[in-house]
Amino acid sequence: MSLPILDEPRTPFDGFRDECGVVGIWGHAEAANLAYLGLHALQHRGQEGAGIVASDGLQLRAMRGQGLVADVFRDRDALEALAGSRAIGHVRYSTAGGNEAANVQPLMVRYGGGGLAIAHNGNYVNARSVREELEAEGAIFQSSSDTEVLVHLVARSRQRSFVNRVVDALARVQGAGSVLVLTERMMLATRDPHGFRPLVLGQLPGGGWVFASETPALDLIGATFVRDLSPGEVVVVDQDGLTSFHPFPRTKPRACIFEYVYFSRPDTMLWGKDVYSVRRELGRRLAQEQPCDVDMVLPVPDSGVAAALGFAREIQAPFELGLIRNHYVGRSFIEPNQRIRDFGVKLKLNPVPGLLTGQRVAVVDDSLVRGTTCRKIVRLLRAAGVAEVHLRIAAPPTVGPCWYGIDTPTREELIASRNEIEEIGRFVGADSIGYLSLQGLHAAVHEGEDGFCDACFSGQYPVLHDDLQRGPQLPLFAEST
Repeated sequence: MSLPILDEPRTPFDGFRDECGVVGIWGHAEAANLAYLGLHALQHRGQEGAGIVASDGLQLRAMRGQGLVADVFRDRDALEALAGSRAIGHVRYSTAGGNEAANVQPLMVRYGGGGLAIAHNGNYVNARSVREELEAEGAIFQSSSDTEVLVHLVARSRQRSFVNRVVDALARVQGAGSVLVLTERMMLATRDPHGFRPLVLGQLPGGGWVFASETPALDLIGATFVRDLSPGEVVVVDQDGLTSFHPFPRTKPRACIFEYVYFSRPDTMLWGKDVYSVRRELGRRLAQEQPCDVDMVLPVPDSGVAAALGFAREIQAPFELGLIRNHYVGRSFIEPNQRIRDFGVKLKLNPVPGLLTGQRVAVVDDSLVRGTTCRKIVRLLRAAGVAEVHLRIAAPPTVGPCWYGIDTPTREELIASRNEIEEIGRFVGADSIGYLSLQGLHAAVHEGEDGFCDACFSGQYPVLHDDLQRGPQLPLFAEST
């Protein structure tokens, strides 16, 4: 059955979406310190806030703040105060308007059942509807995060055991959710039934357990990769060990294909494949579909490097680092009072004139969203003396926003949603432009289209937004006796 191609969606809470990374440590005397290191490995997934909640078996303690991990945890004494052998951590990046201290995770509350902390990567598409329902029943919200909806649902569930409360709450929300939940005596990890966002399980040398959004977090702290959590799986860790079960109805997996294109680190093992090799294959297939006669191939650093390597090898042209990136520039910076044309791009990227003068170049980037940055890059290259600029994009045209946890603009802001490819080429000022086909994208990850969500490229959304269908009664975890 084909999926609906929809008009511009409503997004929760005035367009609020998260890009996030989570890490959980169970069974290590320095759990908070390991979570801190794990968050460093996930910093690319969020730079606007970070937090850790730790448990010593009796009490939850939290430290959260806005900024990079190293800034939030600059006070080492404060980090050491997060005592306990289990901890969860979170890094987040929000869209404009959502960067508030109250939204920094993990969210931690106390309710009738004790302490509760939740870290969430993804976006619940029916969060607004559920929130309105809860507010009508008297619930008071402290943040604009859709994760707080889950907190309220857990607290209000009438199930007896805590695990069943969480399962009951998760049955009420729809969309993307790789979630870690921590109480004084238990940790729970889960992926939503479609498996939009990644979550892996690892084991520490001493036998403790680790959960993380990506495998580099395991590598950094010396943990061994065990496996990916499967879509719809719930894993519970407590004093009795690790237990896994699948309480949700089975559905087609829809892992986010954009994790391969851009979002995940290139050294990540993602759903059985290393991201670097997939991106190089994207570039190779792009060269087969959109070749060009050039003197050299340039990546847009850093995310375009692997694809550019594959592209260069396929067309047998030299690969050169003709654009040098300044790694010390964040997502935002202070512009001078007298505006300089293309200031932002110039601050982040600078061409190598001696290499580029008079050359015909292919510029390979991972994706093209609004087109404004590519336009500025083309102007920089022209100013550096490049004779021809042939822009190649290692992904299909981005025609729709993501509803499931990636920060993308509205449909009106996406240049490919309202322009033909030739018009995009003229807008950015390239001599030619070429995209990878949707079929080429799926072939590069060696999977059929049913295994992935490609809604940002196809416009076909596997879960409708603001849909509050409860669905059938779910089987619950066996009550403890």
